[in-house]
Amino acid sequence: MADNPAPITRRDFLNGVPIAVGGAVAAGLSPECIAAAFGAEPAPQDAPGYYPPALTGLRGSHPGAYEAAHRLRDGDFWSQAGNLKSTDETYDLVVVGGGISGLAAAHFYRAQHQDARILILDNHDDFGGHAKRNEFSLNGRVELINGGTLLIDSPRPYSAVADGLLKRLGIDPVALTAKCSHSDFYPSLGLRRSIFLDRETFGADKLIAVPQGASWAQLLADAPLSPEVRSDIVRIQEAAIDYMPGLTSAEKKTGLAAMSYRDYLLNVVKADPGVIPFYQARTHGEWGVGIDAVSALDVWAFKFPGFDGLKLEPGSAPHTGYTANGYADNGGSYTFHFPDGNASIARLLVRDLIPDSVPGNSAEDVVTARIDYARLDRAKSPVRIRLGSTVVRARNVGDPASSSGVEIAYFRDGDVQTVSARACVLACWNMMIPYLCPELPAKQKEALRYLVKTPLIYANVALRWASPRSMRRAATFHRSRSMRSSISATTKARARPTSRCWSAWCARRASPGCRSATRTGPGSTISSTPRSRPSSATSATSWRASWDRAASMRRAV
Repeated sequence: MADNPAPITRRDFLNGVPIAVGGAVAAGLSPECIAAAFGAEPAPQDAPGYYPPALTGLRGSHPGAYEAAHRLRDGDFWSQAGNLKSTDETYDLVVVGGGISGLAAAHFYRAQHQDARILILDNHDDFGGHAKRNEFSLNGRVELINGGTLLIDSPRPYSAVADGLLKRLGIDPVALTAKCSHSDFYPSLGLRRSIFLDRETFGADKLIAVPQGASWAQLLADAPLSPEVRSDIVRIQEAAIDYMPGLTSAEKKTGLAAMSYRDYLLNVVKADPGVIPFYQARTHGEWGVGIDAVSALDVWAFKFPGFDGLKLEPGSAPHTGYTANGYADNGGSYTFHFPDGNASIARLLVRDLIPDSVPGNSAEDVVTARIDYARLDRAKSPVRIRLGSTVVRARNVGDPASSSGVEIAYFRDGDVQTVSARACVLACWNMMIPYLCPELPAKQKEALRYLVKTPLIYANVALRWASPRSMRRAATFHRSRSMRSSISATTKARARPTSRCWSAWCARRASPGCRSATRTGPGSTISSTPRSRPSSATSATSWRASWDRAASMRRAV
């Protein structure tokens, strides 16, 4: 080894991970061996100290949660499964999937059948599905941040059923926002929005602070952009020009629905092609793809720049996406962000189903409650939650037309085990259902494959001092960085933080270009558009890969 070896950058390390995994597969190592190399199998949930929220590393599809499903997909699971082992357990209902949908299904079923015995199976080491949380113990404090879905938010007002469920759980988003949210927290510290241009795309690293009231011409004066690109960005951001004269609002919307935002900027606005990198990734957070793959009409509904002069009438239009149409019609639902995102909703549902597993009695105290996982799967409990259990088959017993029950097979601790039930709800990933129920009609299988997920790679990081160098390293992999909204669980009291927490995330693997950030002072940056942050948050570094739904599904409860 050389005396002064070149440092391994974070980008090189992360780029090397898939190479290492690919090499291991090529060498004939099993998925189980690969999983063991990256982290131990999930511990039994009844073991002392079992507490998944405090784990770090890959916390989305973590090792142990996906290997059996991949073998099922690849067609070689059953040839290696061995003999099925019956648990001799019978339930009124088995729910496949312990996310908010699955927990809610159990809640509503029990409301109609109060004496029902219910089993909820989930392949992960924690319940909640996409609604996970990360806990960090630092300097004697427990710090929280969302480990998945961010907040209560829907393109349209919630239905009476969904709203009623929130209320029954004690969640009043409007009242909680008034009591617990501190929207003035970061401005009170002198923090403000910034824009970061990276050298890979623009030729030089440039952090552009955004003072209140500054014009775009002022902001871009020293940016590493050509005069033509700066001029066109100013025009897109500030000018009210009708780029589609002579057309009615309905005709303009029809035209916008038929073109991407990229094509709108290039072919209708006639912007210099150099503006595209400035806007290319702006749609990643909501849609998971760039502006070349999202219609101009959809981004208009989200108030993207360049449409003011068109004088489009408010409201939805044909050929617009469901999410965009909802926000265009009424601005969406009420919103609220718990310190751990929607994980608190999942916790409240578990408290409703298995009361003694989650201490407390309100939507506020559930945030800091420590769950007793050993109480989730007890033999005498009418509702049980069994973690680390990947369902591999769900089928009717006998002829479906006259069947009196269902058999569910799941992979856990190296064995394929079975349970019986009167009914089964598949509240799991839609892509898995055709493999769990291969006898489904072809048309139904095709429909189940329509909803495609986009990988979102998050890193929750706390920095006691955010130097330009540290932010530069983070920017090489992540698309944007976001301060966490200041939320207190029970009080409006504020404490000036001694350190800062930011979350970097991207909708696709690192994409060079314009990033937004929040400036903390001369020469240091922390994050981007405020989305969610625990009060006075501090934490060590936690990487997690979170496979998230498309935005309309991701942001809804």
